[in-house]
Amino acid sequence: MSTSVTFWGTRGTIPSPGAHTARYGGNTACVEVRDGRGHDGRGHLVVFDAGTGIRGLGKQLAAEQAPDGIRAHIVLSHAHWDHIQGLPYFAPFFRQGNVLTVWGPKQGDVGMEEILRQLMQPVVFPVPLDALAATLEVKHVNSEPIETEGCRITSMRVRHPANTLGYRLETPGGRSIAYVTDDELGPAGHYEVGPKWRERFVQFIGGADLLIHDATYTPEECRTHAGWGHSSYVEAVELAREAGVRRLALFHHDPEHTDDATDVIAEKAQAIAAKHGGRTEIVAAAEGLKITL
Repeated sequence: MSTSVTFWGTRGTIPSPGAHTARYGGNTACVEVRDGRGHDGRGHLVVFDAGTGIRGLGKQLAAEQAPDGIRAHIVLSHAHWDHIQGLPYFAPFFRQGNVLTVWGPKQGDVGMEEILRQLMQPVVFPVPLDALAATLEVKHVNSEPIETEGCRITSMRVRHPANTLGYRLETPGGRSIAYVTDDELGPAGHYEVGPKWRERFVQFIGGADLLIHDATYTPEECRTHAGWGHSSYVEAVELAREAGVRRLALFHHDPEHTDDATDVIAEKAQAIAAKHGGRTEIVAAAEGLKITL
C-alpha cells in the first residue's frame, strides 16, 4: 500500500490568486496525506493546515462521500491567519455522519477551540462552531504523539513567532513525512526553542521520505526580513542535505513571487542539490501536485 501527499495550498501569508500565480497556486497552506491502509478502502486521511486550500479539498471529499461518512484528522501548525482561514469553508463540517478531529498547539493561555470559536463567531461568519452538522473534536498537541487510526505523528516547536509546530508523520508501512512550514533557519530572531535546537531538529526530520519546508524567501530577501520567521530556498536545501531526506518540497511561497520567479527558485535549489551529489530530489510545491511514497 502506498502513501500519497497532495498539495491543496502552497502559498504563505495571504492568498494571491491570478494569472501570474496560476501554476503554483494562490491558496494558502493545506496538504492532504492519505495512507492506503484506511478502514474504508479510501485511505486514512490526515490534513496539515487549513489555509484557503482546504476549501478545494473539502469539495472533493464531499463529492466522494461514503455512506458511513468521512473520518479525518486536521493538524494545525499554528493559528496564524493563513493556516486556519479556510476552516469555516470546509464542506465536511456541514454534513452529519462525518467525524473530524482538529489538532493544534495552544497559543499562550488561549486554547485552539477558543481560537476556532472566534474564527466562526457571528460578527465574522454566519455559522457558529456549535452549529456544525459533523461531529467535531478539538484537541491540543503536546509532547505526546498523536496516535490516529493509521499513523503516528510527533511534533517539535520551530523558529517562528507564536507557538508553531513542525510535524513528522510515520505510516505503518514505514513511510515518513516531515511538515515544517513557517520556520526560520537563519540566526536572526529570538524563539523559545531551547538549546541545541538545530541538532535536535535535524534528528527530528532525519531520513524522512519527504520534507515539506518553508522556502519563502530568496537569500537577498532574507536579509531584509530577518526575524520574520521564514527561510530561504538555500537554507531549506542545506537542511535537507544535512538531514539526509529523500525529497524536499519547497513550500510557503511568498505572495509576491510569480510562477516565473518560483521556477527560477526551483532551478537554483536543484542546482545547489546537484552540486553536493544530488541525493535529494527537489520540487517546488504546487497546487494539485501529488507525490506518492
